[in-house]
Amino acid sequence: MSLLRVENLVKTFGDKTLFDRISFTIEAGERIGIIGVNGTGKSSLLRALSGVEAPDQGELIHANEFRVEFVAQDPEVDENATVLETVFYGDAPVMKAIRTYEEALEKLQKADSAENQAAFERAQSLMEKENAWEAGTQAKTILTKLGITTFSKPMGELSGGQRRRTALAKALIQPADLLLLDEPTNHLDNQTIEWLETYLNQYSGALMIITHDRYFLQRVTNRMMELHEGTISMYEGNYETYLEKKAERERMASEQEAKRQNLLRREMAWLKRGAKARSTKQKARKQRVEALQEEEGPTEKQELDFAVGSRRLGKNVIELDNVGVARGSEALVDHLSYLINRGERLGIIGPNGAGKTTLLEVIAGREKPSSGRVEFGETVRIGYYRQEHEPLDGSLRMIDYIKETAEAVQTIDGNWITAEQMLERFMFSRAHQFTHIKRLSGGEKRRLYLLKVLMEEPNVLLLDEPTNDLDTETLTVLEDYLDQFPGVVITVSHDRYFLDRTMEKLLVLRNGTVEAETFYGSYSEWLEQEKEAARQEKKPAAERPAARPKKKKLSYHEQQEWKTIEEDITSLEEKLESLEAGINEAGADFDRARDLFQEKQETEDALEQKMERWEELSVKVEEAEQQ
Repeated sequence: MSLLRVENLVKTFGDKTLFDRISFTIEAGERIGIIGVNGTGKSSLLRALSGVEAPDQGELIHANEFRVEFVAQDPEVDENATVLETVFYGDAPVMKAIRTYEEALEKLQKADSAENQAAFERAQSLMEKENAWEAGTQAKTILTKLGITTFSKPMGELSGGQRRRTALAKALIQPADLLLLDEPTNHLDNQTIEWLETYLNQYSGALMIITHDRYFLQRVTNRMMELHEGTISMYEGNYETYLEKKAERERMASEQEAKRQNLLRREMAWLKRGAKARSTKQKARKQRVEALQEEEGPTEKQELDFAVGSRRLGKNVIELDNVGVARGSEALVDHLSYLINRGERLGIIGPNGAGKTTLLEVIAGREKPSSGRVEFGETVRIGYYRQEHEPLDGSLRMIDYIKETAEAVQTIDGNWITAEQMLERFMFSRAHQFTHIKRLSGGEKRRLYLLKVLMEEPNVLLLDEPTNDLDTETLTVLEDYLDQFPGVVITVSHDRYFLDRTMEKLLVLRNGTVEAETFYGSYSEWLEQEKEAARQEKKPAAERPAARPKKKKLSYHEQQEWKTIEEDITSLEEKLESLEAGINEAGADFDRARDLFQEKQETEDALEQKMERWEELSVKVEEAEQQ
């Protein structure tokens, strides 16, 4: 039996049909990526499946014990609940056991009475019965990985990003048959996204994910669902397979349309010639022509020339001279000197809180540096796509909002592209362009705002997390635009695919240091360099690569190492088992659990190094024996 069967789902938004009697099934263990242009109903589908928002029609068929966890883009939380209370919500036996234990522990700490001691012992027994110790430790680990370290703080005191990460942790720790994630990579840095990929690949339940992160889709999903004009198309495989199968489907649809047009022309020619035939056949032929004319062929994609011109940019662009960036009294970046040249493609990367957006504000001239100076060339015209932009006027129609900036823009070769054509290129049809902004989805508003920034014809384009809340098709359009954009592009982004696709150089910010580093190359190349540096750092000096050629025979020291290495591996494995037992016994002592978990990770690294060393030595031993 399928985990969930969806039958004839219908959902409308005003006069727009999001789902037109769609049906599909979800099997246990499936990882489904949901894609489609903003406004096609991706988030509405997850809300319908989670029960947050009822569909207009349709049926969801599943087992009685079916459990769903849903993380929305902007999750609703209890402002007064603490982080741990939020994470351990729900009526699952494990969650009840952990909550009971936490409550009993808090009462015992306040008053060490016989009654409280007895309640605490009962709570401990319940934890043992439900095997809840490991779940509590796992929750602490997940929170730490997601950058949440203050566990007693009320949710109302957290930032938007912290609240979202806490909601994500809550969903990951809860027992569920189906996990629904709406843009889970927003507000996560690249390192955390990679951890999440690994975690979800080991997740026991089924997943449905909306994300703009194409590497994430590639590595996590095994099935793709595309929403388009009220219908769905299913593709087996990950994102790469989806692209291949979609291209093949579009080619077949194009061939079918060509056949239809040819048949229609032949039938029309027959009728115009007035060829002799029995009246019944002639009537049938006319009916067939009418049916062919009523058929709708595949929608043709707009292929407008996107080489939009920009204002002339002189030799001097932007120079940062000994610039410092601070948040209050905390220095984020210091002594940064950097010359931005014409044609620059610079990505600014780093963990959350490292000062990426603040630095971009300084480069944009919207914020003064804490030290140093920023000089702008006379011809510089900045277009700034901000994460937190001013609200769009909902009373305006889309076309009027864009025309406030420009009626048309000029291409490099001197042609003109109208506002209507630019809107079409950004997947807003002519009929849709007269829709009021207040009726747009969040993603559609972001897409419209992006287009407005581009219509300003800047020669220096600053993009702060441009991929958040944009669909993959819009990102492809943006990437095509940047390919042909003649000016400077500087972007802050956690989207690895976007960085690889568009940036040629990186400015790396790190927490805990005020020095910014420059890397020439793609994000993937930088990441591989970082991983290699980490591997070399973990290796003892004797094990690091040497310039001299490797000896085939074992040296005296290698012989002694070979004698004891298997015992060393056994000892490390036994230590791991002991640490895992200690973590399970730590219970609510989260500080001790964290220390043990850190030691466990270090031991795992040491064991991995020993295993690699054992493989190296075993090869040498075999070669020596053969000789």
